[in-house]
Amino acid sequence: MKFHLYAAFFCLIWTNSTDAQTFPIYKTNEKISIDGDLSEWKTPFLGPFVIHNSGDKASQNTFVSLSWNDENLYIAYKCNDSQIIGSLQKKDSQIFNTDDLVEIFLDPDGDSQNYIEIGVNAFSTNYDLLLKCISEECGGWNTAMDFDIKGLETVSKINKDGYTVEIKVPFSSLKKIKNGSFSKPKVGTKWNGNAFRIDYGNTTEYLALQPYKSLKFGFHQPQEFAVFEFVR
Repeated sequence: MKFHLYAAFFCLIWTNSTDAQTFPIYKTNEKISIDGDLSEWKTPFLGPFVIHNSGDKASQNTFVSLSWNDENLYIAYKCNDSQIIGSLQKKDSQIFNTDDLVEIFLDPDGDSQNYIEIGVNAFSTNYDLLLKCISEECGGWNTAMDFDIKGLETVSKINKDGYTVEIKVPFSSLKKIKNGSFSKPKVGTKWNGNAFRIDYGNTTEYLALQPYKSLKFGFHQPQEFAVFEFVR
């Protein structure tokens, strides 16, 4: 991401401590249609998101909910937005430079390497990529933009308050990540990750479910990721 790469040059440290939080991923028996309509969504929403490097209140609210069944991970976002910026574009366009969007980062084995990033704008355009490494300890910034999650589904829906997004990630697609150490989750499984939003409104804001202590590498702070636990 332009923002992520740009922020990588900064080493400002936020002095307040931010401890990793654990957020639930609820198991569901409901059939979830990926259509952007959250009226049938049963699991609670988390949030609101805050400014990613300070924890300050955002100008517009963002909430996320996660659920799963034996085959898929499901993610839903609610975004208040009085000025939606963006357009329908081809898959894997660099919409993070231009468009309002939501993102999810997931590191199933928690080793801060080979984690996935998915972004979706308000017009259902998505991209997916693999972050093989970002730190000097593992060789420096190494991103696989040609990585594709087979069976990934994303749909957004604009409404009077802003927009909503639904995402489906098949677990089968994650087994192919080299050195990802992926295993199919069960109750009690914990993944590292975080959920984000970029809001290009009157004031550009970079928002996170869990804020970070540092500006280094922008959103890409795998050592400070939250914990997502698969629960019933």
